[in-house]
Amino acid sequence: MKRLAVLSGLLLAGAISMAVAQQQPQQSQPAQLEIQKLKDNLYMITGANTGGNTAAFITEKGVVVVDTKYPNYGPGILEKIKSVTPKPVIMVINTHTHGDHVGGNGAFTGAVEFIAHENCKASMEAMDAFKSEEGKKFLPAKTYKDKLSLLKGADEIDLYYFGRGHTGGDSFVVFPALKVMHAGDLFAAKGAPIMDTKNGGSGVEYPKTLAKAAAGINGVESVITGHSAVMTWNDFKEYGDFMRELVAAVEQAKKGGKTADQAATDIKLPEKYKDYNMGRLKANINTIYDELKE
Repeated sequence: MKRLAVLSGLLLAGAISMAVAQQQPQQSQPAQLEIQKLKDNLYMITGANTGGNTAAFITEKGVVVVDTKYPNYGPGILEKIKSVTPKPVIMVINTHTHGDHVGGNGAFTGAVEFIAHENCKASMEAMDAFKSEEGKKFLPAKTYKDKLSLLKGADEIDLYYFGRGHTGGDSFVVFPALKVMHAGDLFAAKGAPIMDTKNGGSGVEYPKTLAKAAAGINGVESVITGHSAVMTWNDFKEYGDFMRELVAAVEQAKKGGKTADQAATDIKLPEKYKDYNMGRLKANINTIYDELKE
């Protein structure tokens, strides 16, 4: 009888364990990545729900990666790079602090230099992923204030900081010889953006930052966006116009005594922006209203 009771208890415990396990969310496999050739030595690595667009620039010395997606996607990025070149990754540039752009940093081991704007590094240091002694190895060791040029000749890369917007430490990464720019999430897609004020972002300053970039960067023809397709320089300038008109309309609504809810209902933008995704409009208005109180 005792043996039967013990056996029954074990079976019951096993059944409970199985039931609990079935209720736990199953960890999904990383989504499939795709690599797209933009120029002879420049590729874009994408994938649905994998994080921000990654650029892989093949230089004489090795590969420079811009943004590393969510955690667990670093190895996939490396595999895609190996499919087009045997050269090692020598440098990782992070356009800003968000986990879908810096999460894969930990896969880039060895003699890899990590680079970002000084404000981006400060924000990354507050992320749990970079607080341990191991995690600190994947923080930017090289930072800059306004502009930084890396490598030389056809391999030159220019990093620009023009102010607050999506966050407080967004970099524009320009490949002058290729006439291509990676805009990060300052130009994620055509639509109302994320304004991450907790990490230094600003709605009021956003259009000013884009205007400074449009005036201060020359020779770019193609723009790698943060989360959308590759676009043109004219698309980028149009996005700057959109942000200027959006913020101006919100400021006018507040001056007119409208609540944020009323502004969200009443604001009308020019017809040329009719296809822009306005899903974050209410959040943008609240952010701008809060900033205008200061």
